[in-house]
Amino acid sequence: MAIEDFINEITPLPDDILLEVKEKFIKKEFSKGDKIIEQGKVCKYLYFIEHGLARSYYINEKGKDITVWFFAENNVMTGVESFFQRKPSMYEMEFLENSIVYAISYQNLNLLFDKYHELERFGRLLSIRLLTEVVDKLIAMQFQSAKERYQFMINKFPNISYRAPLGHIASYLGITQETLSRIRAQI
Repeated sequence: MAIEDFINEITPLPDDILLEVKEKFIKKEFSKGDKIIEQGKVCKYLYFIEHGLARSYYINEKGKDITVWFFAENNVMTGVESFFQRKPSMYEMEFLENSIVYAISYQNLNLLFDKYHELERFGRLLSIRLLTEVVDKLIAMQFQSAKERYQFMINKFPNISYRAPLGHIASYLGITQETLSRIRAQI
């Protein structure tokens, strides 16, 4: 899916606005293992993933790597609190596969929001979509069994178990790798 198709899926925009939006995005290619956000630094870009897989994570007080979220094709990714509030990120982000993304800076995104009311609508609807996804995960983590959380993840990221290391998946689900193996064997 192209960036303009993603935008039009959320809210249709006139071709002239879409063209200008597309011109503000910069195509970037990343290799597996590349980091785009480091803890303690301000996130400079909002990314649209055309191809590939990434994750956000943090290192807990015991030194354990905890995956917070996966980002796959046809979605946006950024350190939300860092990008929009211009404050140091609590998370790191890295690519789990070679990836192609389109990036837009905070400044360019805000110029577009200021210039086009239609894009503010897009921003609002995208924010609602992203907030809903975060709330859905929070509810899953608080109220669902490990097996139900695994099903939730598979519904959100259908082929994640073939693309991400099991340790990252287990930490995303808040379970051990052994529990994850048992759940996978049952399903």
